[in-house]
Amino acid sequence: MSKSELSQHFAQSLPLQKLGEAIAHSQRIQAKGLTGSSLSFAVSQLFEGRERPVLLILNDKEEAAYYLNDLEALRKEENVLFYPGSYRRPYQIEETDNANILLRAEVLNRVNSRKKPALIVTYPDALFEKVVTRKELDRQTLKVTVNDKLSLDFINEMLFEYRFKRVDFVTEPGEFSVRGGIVDVFSFSHDRPYRIEFFGDEVDSIRTFDVESQLSLDQVKKISIMPNVENKALEETRASFLKYISAKTVVFIKNRSLLYDRTDQNFSKAEEAFENLSQEVKRNSPEELFCHGKNLKEQLDSFTTIDLGSSAEVGEIEHSITFDVAPQPSFNKQFNLLIENLNDNHARGYKNIITCSSEQQAKRFQDIFDDADAIVSSYETIVLSLYQGFVDNDTKMVVYTDHQIFERYHKFNIKNGYAKKQAITLKELTNLSVGDYVTHIDHGIGKFGGLKKIDVEGKMQEAIKLIYGERDILYLSIHSLHKITKYNGKDGKPPQVYKLGSQAWKKLKAKTKSKVKHIAFNLIKLYAKRRLQKGYAFGPDTHMQHELEASFIYEDTPDQSSVTEDVKRDMESDRPMDRLVCGDVGFGKTEVAIRAAFKAVDNGKQVAVLVPTTILAYQHARTFKERLKGFPVTVEYLNRFRTAKEKREVLAGLESGAVDIVIGTHQLTSKNVVFKDLGLLVIDEEQKFGVAVKDKLKTISETVDTLTLTATPIPRTLQFSLMAARDLSTITTPPPNRYPIESNVVRFSEEVIRDAVSYEIQRGGQVFFIHNRIENIKEVAGLIQRLVPDAKVGVGHGQMEGKALEAKMLSFMNGEFDVLVSTTIIESGLDVPNANTIFINNANNFGLSDLHQMRGRVGRSNKKAFCYFITPPYSVMTEDARKRIQALEQFSVLGSGFNIAMKDLEIRGAGDLLGGEQSGFINEIGFDTYQKILNEAIDELKEDEFAELYKDDPAFAKEEREYVKDTVLDTDFSLLFPDDYVNSITERLSLYTDLNNVKTEEQLDAFEAKLVDRFGPLPDEAEDLLDSVRIKWVATKIGLEKVVMKNGKLTGFFIADQQSSFYQSPTFGRVLKFVQENAYRVSIKEKKLSKGLRLLLKSDDAKTVNDVVALLRPLMPASTQKVTAKTSGGDE
Repeated sequence: MSKSELSQHFAQSLPLQKLGEAIAHSQRIQAKGLTGSSLSFAVSQLFEGRERPVLLILNDKEEAAYYLNDLEALRKEENVLFYPGSYRRPYQIEETDNANILLRAEVLNRVNSRKKPALIVTYPDALFEKVVTRKELDRQTLKVTVNDKLSLDFINEMLFEYRFKRVDFVTEPGEFSVRGGIVDVFSFSHDRPYRIEFFGDEVDSIRTFDVESQLSLDQVKKISIMPNVENKALEETRASFLKYISAKTVVFIKNRSLLYDRTDQNFSKAEEAFENLSQEVKRNSPEELFCHGKNLKEQLDSFTTIDLGSSAEVGEIEHSITFDVAPQPSFNKQFNLLIENLNDNHARGYKNIITCSSEQQAKRFQDIFDDADAIVSSYETIVLSLYQGFVDNDTKMVVYTDHQIFERYHKFNIKNGYAKKQAITLKELTNLSVGDYVTHIDHGIGKFGGLKKIDVEGKMQEAIKLIYGERDILYLSIHSLHKITKYNGKDGKPPQVYKLGSQAWKKLKAKTKSKVKHIAFNLIKLYAKRRLQKGYAFGPDTHMQHELEASFIYEDTPDQSSVTEDVKRDMESDRPMDRLVCGDVGFGKTEVAIRAAFKAVDNGKQVAVLVPTTILAYQHARTFKERLKGFPVTVEYLNRFRTAKEKREVLAGLESGAVDIVIGTHQLTSKNVVFKDLGLLVIDEEQKFGVAVKDKLKTISETVDTLTLTATPIPRTLQFSLMAARDLSTITTPPPNRYPIESNVVRFSEEVIRDAVSYEIQRGGQVFFIHNRIENIKEVAGLIQRLVPDAKVGVGHGQMEGKALEAKMLSFMNGEFDVLVSTTIIESGLDVPNANTIFINNANNFGLSDLHQMRGRVGRSNKKAFCYFITPPYSVMTEDARKRIQALEQFSVLGSGFNIAMKDLEIRGAGDLLGGEQSGFINEIGFDTYQKILNEAIDELKEDEFAELYKDDPAFAKEEREYVKDTVLDTDFSLLFPDDYVNSITERLSLYTDLNNVKTEEQLDAFEAKLVDRFGPLPDEAEDLLDSVRIKWVATKIGLEKVVMKNGKLTGFFIADQQSSFYQSPTFGRVLKFVQENAYRVSIKEKKLSKGLRLLLKSDDAKTVNDVVALLRPLMPASTQKVTAKTSGGDE
């Protein structure tokens, strides 16, 4: 059944037809009984086929957003608009929410333009604010169409008059920038900015572009540029939104009395705020800016209104219509009840429809019904995301939603093209600013001194200035940008800066390299040894395995599925598995472990799960038992809480084979634990175990399959190298339908604490309160007890006696008290699904990654979670702490803030993985440089010591060895982006960096297209710069360590080491052949230099960069040939 058939079916409802007729003739109508999403179907049907706009007023923003999504799914999206309130509190102008202003402006623009009528969804807080009158709006809108005659100066002046701000690059509404013949402007009437390209005084093209990448998206014919109409400081006449919309509009009201009360409450707040404002600045009074309930009541009287509430509130009603619709019953995830219900409905002649959020979900219903013994008589699934299911007795139709059946969180979506902003992005973290420390791989750590222009024999070039010890200065060519990286050590301590050319850096680099090589050698050796051993090969999946996987209450993320596949493949091969799975807290690593464990038990083997803390042992045991309920599997756990008798029973069970899965702390490695037939070892958070335990593990696990889980992420850049020594899988996507955690930054205020704690306890939840000072933790607990007398408060910290602490934690997990006041000990993996509020006191003293991990303790079920960072006022915090807190506040959803925390964690992760003493080196040379050295070391080991091991591995086979890692270019051509082409220095630097990372012809093409899109056609210097990259590629391929292009001559220096195998390679053969065939243009000479003989490639045919490209083209690898032909074609 399709969406339209479903709507059609609903349209046959008699009450709905009556309602349609009533709308045509009457003004005051009441419609009762439209529950859940049946309201969406009704409104959608009534909107269709009538040329009348519809306004739907719901109770609050959340409800409005859910119905908005329903209507967008049922109707054409461009006809459904959301009209939100523009800010959080009256007169708090700074708190205006730009995304909401865009949505409001879009609605006003739409109502004002003579387009088709729209369906507008709103709520009381939005109607409370008055809007600019139509006349004002027309006066303040600048319309631009392609081919208009307009001068750049005119646009410039108009935008200043509209109070737009001129910037280098447009990122938010109300900004514009002018670059050459291109104007970028972000109007308030559209959620993406526009790029207007001029040809002389004519508008050549208009396109929208993306704020983050600054690249164009779609072509547009005409646009209207609107200023910020919500700017409450402007003096202009305003009217209620109801005065603004067409008089023919049909208004649906969910709850009339709530609408008036809510508006009046807001109005009195506004009056109060207005009283407290300073009198110096003239402000508009509340009457001019806002409506109160009385105004709305009067205005609503002139519209056709449909009340969805009960009659007592309404007064003079002309028509009352009742729909016989019931809400979706609740099945508590019991599928036998659901099946009974569906069959029962079918028997009564009802049509069963289950709406699913994705195809995958629809398939899962199929699987679950197939697995059940009962027969499901008749049901249909349809991919349509609805807010709430319903049973419509009028048309005999049952519509259930998947998220209600599975009791999952259903997310609403408000389009917000611009929410990506305001955050410290990763790019900003890696961007260089003057004064930053950078590591140059050959010269060591220096300070960045910005971009400088230098004169090379009369031609301008750009270079990067680096400052070393004792005022030494190094100018670095923009071609060698990849040799420097921003210095990233731990905790931002400044590194040691040496004099240029001093031995200190060379020694440090050599020492690091030999140390790293040693570690890598041992890692690879261990890996090689494991690859030669034979282990147990498990059989393929059975039906029980499928059943277990189908009963998982969450949808698998793509990463989870692929990791599960990897693990099973490893288990089914006869080599012992040794796989590391990394994924952030709550990303479902445990589920992967449970599936692997079940597979082992299914094959008659035992499983040992090793965890770092006693609490985790108990917690995992609970999770495993819960998940494997109803399967013939015995799960036991060992920790120091078990009595001697219980321990003896578990040990006996392991020996006899009665216990299938045992979960325990390092006790599991002791001598008295004997397994009957161990098949799989799962290690959780390996880095937290001591060396002794790890050594014991190695002996247990030589032939046993091992699966290691860790929540410390491993840096992307290291993953590939480490694959040479470890099988590695990562889970980077969070599970869908998790509530985002609502994060607030607050001052220490008793009422905030009181309200939040009592709210959480009222909904049956629990609260964490993190306070990191043991000396006064008792007082804090006392304070909470005083504020919320009926709460049970417990205290936990690391100085308590171990058993007492664990007993405390366990009783909290079992819900025996409500508030746990503790130090950061909860950071390590405590899982209390019932705790959904966390306070972090003095949050400004923690690092990002700690805050991220602590916040990860809540929001683990399908309830909404709250996190409060308690900080001193912003003015007292350090700049750095302020940034950290803002980053977290803005990233309640897992996003880029999470990436920043990752940066922090990755440095730790690398240290953990390669052994603690590595952290020292990482600090001395910076993290990125350390990664480079590690990657080099592993490459060398693969080519030399372990060549045998990797010769069959496709990932490590190279078609031809590269003999030169990096060619140096020395030239007197002007190769740069001129100032008048890209005028912002930071942007130029960032473009040079991007260009340095381009490795293939496709990427170079894309880079060029990006430049043309953002800055207009390339000037000659920029064209030459791109060509010089191609020259560098060829030179590297044919073994030239240095290329000099000066005075119209080209000189290339071949590899200095005369014993190099390069001189016997096919590549060198190709070069010789080329020289023989082109003897009139190129020659090879030998020259005596200070360091011995050097072989040179010479040519006098190098007047322009194009000449050189044309000359070397025949030597290029086939992949780059096709394109360079076009670049040099027309200019010779």
